[in-house]
Amino acid sequence: MSENNKTSLPTPEEKSLIEYPCIFPIKVMGKESPEFIPAIVHIAKQFDSQFDPNEIEKRPSRDGNYLGLTLMIHAHSREQLDELYRTLSTHPLVKVVL
Repeated sequence: MSENNKTSLPTPEEKSLIEYPCIFPIKVMGKESPEFIPAIVHIAKQFDSQFDPNEIEKRPSRDGNYLGLTLMIHAHSREQLDELYRTLSTHPLVKVVL
């Protein structure tokens, strides 16, 4: 194949519809417990040094057994977000990450 016919594959950054850096919302749901929010804040700060726990939106479930959180993350790359999602989803207090 000649040099003129080669096409380069887009990198994950080029395929993404997200423009980095940006503020990116992540939704996390877990069982209501005193340890839940501190655990999520600890993880978020590992991936975003600018993370502000005061900006967390909290939504308890109807019966108060679960708590939904929306975190506003300063995202710099798809890899950062992917690793944050993996870390959150493997935490024992977390049920769902969106």
